[in-house]
Amino acid sequence: MGVFDDLAGQDSAIATLTRAATAARDGGTGMTHSWLITGPPGSGRSTAAKAFAAALQCTDETVGCGECQGCRTVMSDSHPDVEILSTEAATISVASVRELVSQAQAMPTVGQWRVMIIKEADRMLERTTNVLLKAIEEPPPRTVWILCTPSPRDVLTTIRSRCRGLNLVVPPAEKVAELLVRRDGIDAEAALVASRAAQSHVGAARALARDPKVASRRHDNLTAVYNIRTTGHAVLAAAELLDRAKAQADDEGDDRTEREVAELRNTLGLTPSEQIPPKLKSQFKQLEAEQKRRETRQLRDAIDRSLIDLLSFYRDVLTVQLDTDTDLVNPDFDREIREIADATGAEKTIAIMDEISLARERIGGNIAPALAVEAMMVAVRR
Repeated sequence: MGVFDDLAGQDSAIATLTRAATAARDGGTGMTHSWLITGPPGSGRSTAAKAFAAALQCTDETVGCGECQGCRTVMSDSHPDVEILSTEAATISVASVRELVSQAQAMPTVGQWRVMIIKEADRMLERTTNVLLKAIEEPPPRTVWILCTPSPRDVLTTIRSRCRGLNLVVPPAEKVAELLVRRDGIDAEAALVASRAAQSHVGAARALARDPKVASRRHDNLTAVYNIRTTGHAVLAAAELLDRAKAQADDEGDDRTEREVAELRNTLGLTPSEQIPPKLKSQFKQLEAEQKRRETRQLRDAIDRSLIDLLSFYRDVLTVQLDTDTDLVNPDFDREIREIADATGAEKTIAIMDEISLARERIGGNIAPALAVEAMMVAVRR
């Protein structure tokens, strides 16, 4: 099984990365030291970056074999020459980028390349990006930088101009379903339904197919917008959507939060019930601050996923209104979709979709989620 096998529906990108890794091995001209991998959420940007790193460290005759020591250690996040920077906060800190730049100056220890991956490069502020600029412009001869963002516009022009761009596409739902069946053992029909409902977002499709709570929240969110008739309904639907998003974020973070506190206590030699000495309180406060930043991002991500589901619902309504003969993203809501399509016009549907997109932008711009979602729900009412 090759390192690119989990990159669903990205044949062109796989071919480009394979050629580059081959050129890196034999001194060809297809290799570049700085890459910018872009693509919509769920398309596999991080998967592509890690697979490319593995292909660069591969020692087998077949580039990216997936079986050699180099491939296996990269894919298990244990290769000493591959560094991955990601964040669960709203932004990537200057300090973490400085540390990565410093590590990039070292020569490889066991592999052929030092590979530096920044998963969410769009979360770097301008001052943080400036720290990275020179390192990308003039990398050491055995160092490769790989930046991942949804769009090339998410990074400064100075960074974009110094990187080779690689754009991933939205994979076909059938390809995502095939991946879920092969990799996760999910039933083929359930995998296809989940892949369509998730709009080919691999992670979201996997969660929908495997976690009944996730599927239930989606169902409740779509049912709620269908039932909105008055402003009171809209306010209640907004509150319930936010409650469900918070429950999802809590499910993802609770165990980890407790585990991190326990690990820090153990590292500092404290028993679970022992009072924290004053001189150690700063370390626990720092951990608490990091956890709060992570919780904020997890909540925003959960809300955004819910709003994307609502967008897909009204996309289906518009599809029916325009008679495009396109498969519905949400076939399990076929009756509700057709009812709304018959009762309203395409102009109203487009206006609702614009309101949902505006709510996403507002939340991304730090507007209080309750205000943004309430305003959106009021626009949705029939």
